[in-house]
Amino acid sequence: MNDAKPESRAGLSSFSSPVKVLFTCLLLTIGVAYLFAILYLYLIEIEPHRSKGDGFVEAVILKYYGARGETRLGAALNGSMGDNITPAQKQEIFKWIEGGASEKDFPKVIDIFKDNCAVCHSPESGMPLPPLTGFEEISVYTGMDMGQSVKALVRVSHVHLFGMSFIFFLTGGIFSLSAIDARWRIILIATPFIAIWVDIGSWWFTKLRPVFAYTVIFGGVLMGLALLAQILISLGEMWLWNRSDQD
Repeated sequence: MNDAKPESRAGLSSFSSPVKVLFTCLLLTIGVAYLFAILYLYLIEIEPHRSKGDGFVEAVILKYYGARGETRLGAALNGSMGDNITPAQKQEIFKWIEGGASEKDFPKVIDIFKDNCAVCHSPESGMPLPPLTGFEEISVYTGMDMGQSVKALVRVSHVHLFGMSFIFFLTGGIFSLSAIDARWRIILIATPFIAIWVDIGSWWFTKLRPVFAYTVIFGGVLMGLALLAQILISLGEMWLWNRSDQD
């Protein structure tokens, strides 16, 4: 008869001090980087929409589904980009768009773009922004706003999947060495991967149906909580409880 014994593990507290310092520095750096990612997300995706009374859900919908019925240029002018020009200039551009955004009438608004937009939206600025210096470049954004293009979604999806998988591998790898119950380790190791699948997968579904914006937010929150749990439990076990006397 096989007498099964519960798993006995020394956990992270048994590692030598140099290894624990290495793990700690990595976990803290990843945690701080994640906080900066959240701050960046807030400044780019939420803050520009607050003046219009929109929240995070609306920002997600605008990013992936778009403002259908409104051009991408019009959406930008009603958002953060509109702060860079006067109301009269904004009205002149809207008049041009509503008139068909033709090349024939483009001279009426070209100076507005050159004087206000080209400062950032030009190759000379050195900023990673689409150029807005000529008719061909600007006319791309005078069609209906369909949100991020399929090409853009493919690019950001593969970058995020590769990058986040590597981060989860590192934090999950350290966390897997902890002494907590194996069932909880399995759940917390798998959760951030599941969350990123839900998050990124929902980008594509939101492009089809705005309601999936809620799933995008859910995936992001779940991912952050799982990552936080991995970091805090690992740090706690290394330095606050069940410390080994053998360093």
